[in-house]
Formats: sequence, C-alpha cells, structure tokens
Amino acid sequence: MRHFASLFLRQEIVFLVLAILLSVGAGVAYWVSRATVLTIAVAPKDGTEPALIQAYADALAKRHKEIRLKIIPFDDVRDSAEALRDGRVDLAIVRPDVELPDNGLTLAILRDQAMIIASPEAAGIDRFPDLDRKRLAILAHRDADEALIRAMLDHYGLTLVTTEPEGGLPPRHVALVEMAESDLGAAFARKRVDAVISVIAPTAPTAQRIVGLVQAASRNRKISFVDVENAEAIVARLPRLQVVTMPAETFGGSPKVPADDVHTVGASYRLMARSSLARSVAADVTQHLFELRSAMANVTPAADYVQAPAYDGTVGATSARLPIHPGAVDYYEREQQSFIERYETWIYLLAFLGGGIGSALAWIGQRLSRLRRERVEEATDRLLQIRQEAQETPDSGRLEILAREIDDLAGDIAKHALERPTEARTMSAATIAIDAARSTVKRAITAGRSADDGLGLAGRAVAADAAQTPA
Repeated sequence: MRHFASLFLRQEIVFLVLAILLSVGAGVAYWVSRATVLTIAVAPKDGTEPALIQAYADALAKRHKEIRLKIIPFDDVRDSAEALRDGRVDLAIVRPDVELPDNGLTLAILRDQAMIIASPEAAGIDRFPDLDRKRLAILAHRDADEALIRAMLDHYGLTLVTTEPEGGLPPRHVALVEMAESDLGAAFARKRVDAVISVIAPTAPTAQRIVGLVQAASRNRKISFVDVENAEAIVARLPRLQVVTMPAETFGGSPKVPADDVHTVGASYRLMARSSLARSVAADVTQHLFELRSAMANVTPAADYVQAPAYDGTVGATSARLPIHPGAVDYYEREQQSFIERYETWIYLLAFLGGGIGSALAWIGQRLSRLRRERVEEATDRLLQIRQEAQETPDSGRLEILAREIDDLAGDIAKHALERPTEARTMSAATIAIDAARSTVKRAITAGRSADDGLGLAGRAVAADAAQTPA
C-alpha cells in the first residue's frame, strides 16, 4: 500500500492523470460541437429539387451550421423513397402519391403541384367527363405524373392511352401525347391535341408559359380549365393526394385567367426524415431550411416554393395521413428545446458522475494525506524509541548505529516534506523528536567516552602505585 501511495504521489503520475482528464474533456467538447452529417436522397434528376438541396447544403456549410448534408442523387422519387425506407439515408425527397416510405415523416413541403388541364374555350372541356376521346398534350412526361393522371381518369371511368393514335379514339379513352413546349402552339393549330395537361406548381414560370400558349391558340383568348368536382371525395379515396385551389387571376388579370377559382387535385414533393431521427436534429434541419431560404432563392427560384405543411394543432400534425416529424412540429410551434433541455439527461448524468468522481478523488486525497502523516508519525515514534534506547544502553557501538539511524530517518522525513506538503504540527513533532534523539545519543556517547577515559586513568594510577610499593 505504501509503495502504491508513493508511486501515485509522483509528480509525473499526477501530470499524466491531469493530461488524461483534459484529453477526455477536449474529446467530449469536440463531440458536442462537431457538425452532424446527414445523408439525403435527392430526386428526380430532371426536377428542381437537386439544385434546391445543393443550394441548401452550400448555405449550411457557408454559415458553419451544426448540420451538414451529404447528397446522394437518384433518378426517380421512387428510388429516393426506397432509400429512406431501407435506412440508407437520413433524409429524402419523397412524392407520397408515388411511393411513401413507412418510416418517413414530413419536415417541409418543397413544392406543391396541381394537375392543370387547360384548353381553348371553344374546345368545351370544363369537367373530367368532357375528356372522353380527347388528346392531351404533356410537355414533361414523368412516370409519377402519368400515375397521377391515370388514377384520376380511372376515377371517372376513363382509360389512358399513352401512344398517339392515328385515327379517332374509342369511347371512354383519352390519349396522352408527349411533345416539346415549342411545338404546343402548332399542335393546337393543326388540331393534333385538344388540351394540355401538366402536373406543376401553378405559380411556376413554366406554368405561366404553358397557359400563355393555350391562350394564344384560342381565337378569343379565353381559356377553360377542368374543374374537379368533389375534390375532397377524391382525396378521401386517394389520401396521398391533396386538394389544390387555383385562385382567379393566377395566370393574369386582363382578362382574368382563370375567371373563377379552379379546384383540382395535386401532389407534393416533400422533404422527409426517418422517424428515428433525433427530434432536435429534425428541428434544426427544418429551422435552417426556412432561415436560409432567402439566400437559397438567390441561387435557385425553387426556394421560393418551400412551405410548411398545413395542420391543425400538434395532435393533427402527428396523426395526419402524412404525419409531420415531431422535431419539425417543435420548430413550427416555437417549442424547440434549449441546449440545457436537449442535453438535460446527459448533464445530470455527468454532474452525478462528476460528483461521484470528485468524492472519490477527495477520499483518495484524504487517504494519501493520512498515509503521508502516518509515515512521518512512524518515523517520529521510532526517533522517540531511539532516544529511550540511547538512555539505557552503554554500548558505544550501538550508539553509533542509533546515530546513523537518526540521520536516515531525518533524511526520509526531509525528502518526504519536500515532495508533498505535510501538516505543520506533524513536522514540528518530527523535528523535536530528531533534535531530542540526536541530543540524547550525543550525550550518551560523550558520557561513555568520559567513563572510558576515567577508567583508563584509574588503571594507570593503580599500576604506578603497585610499582612504587616495596615487595
């Protein structure tokens, strides 16, 4: 035990322990302050989302935020949704009507899209049943958009044909004709198509151009939009869609285009996170997305369409058909956790452990201090024993041994006092014991030498007397 205490009390060991504690503290500080890197699946490759997410990732890095994004591109939103469902990414761009991962929760809506069907007024296409045996032009043919169009036509008992027929269409059939935007005006003029259909954000520049081309193809510049009757009933049947209302004058005010509000259905591209993503991290991702939106809009106009999902109350947000991540709700409700609240458990645990470690170190310090005191006290007791023994022994050889032992004990006490602080009372007692022992041994040695000298003189006197006495 004494050897261990002596080893522990060495300055090198103390410095090593302090260095280890400082290294651990620095490691903990680095772990807390380092940026969280999240992987995000981005699709579709020909959409506006890749540029939007890249602008978001660049803005996060430029502002030195605690979140970083690692972008993983995919060709289709079905692939990005599957990546989130399989746990290969933390975030993903998802279009719920195409593929909805069962572990995906919404953070934000990147863009809302509406199914817009526009035609010259003379075509007489105002409702879905009017599309019977009509040809619809589509400018950007995506599988996801085709699935939505097919689902809507099926609801009204119409069959979609994706190859342009040579002659007329059979009853209850609708043809989808893919073409470039530059060919749309000529297609209307040659009666190749009767209307144009697009799944797009109504306020997007492309939507404005498409409606302008239809308006140019109309003799009186009036346009008809297909209004979806009972859109709520359709959404109830197809819950991954949503009701979209295009207000009057969305595409112009003179004349009003449209003249009245148009009700239709649509889909949304959503930023989703895996349900197991930490609540605080999801809140940070959502917060930074909206905080940096203005900076992102300078890079890509798509940032202007980012919006929060609509919901009624916290319960409605987490129990909706397309639930919102609790972390995003915290941001929307301004209930984000502070640093103390976020790491409350860890802080209490560290405080508890720190208190325990502090108590243990205090106990060790007291124990070592006691060992140091006991060591000096043992040396003091031995000095007092030497003093007693020196008073009782007449052997000069033994007294010399005791004198050397006193010197050794004094040296040990002095070395110990230099290495570690010791109580003044203990050191005073040790000093007195050293002086007393040395004084006693010194007197005993002196007395012994005097006795020897006296005996020698007495012996020589007796011998002289004997020599002078006559025989």
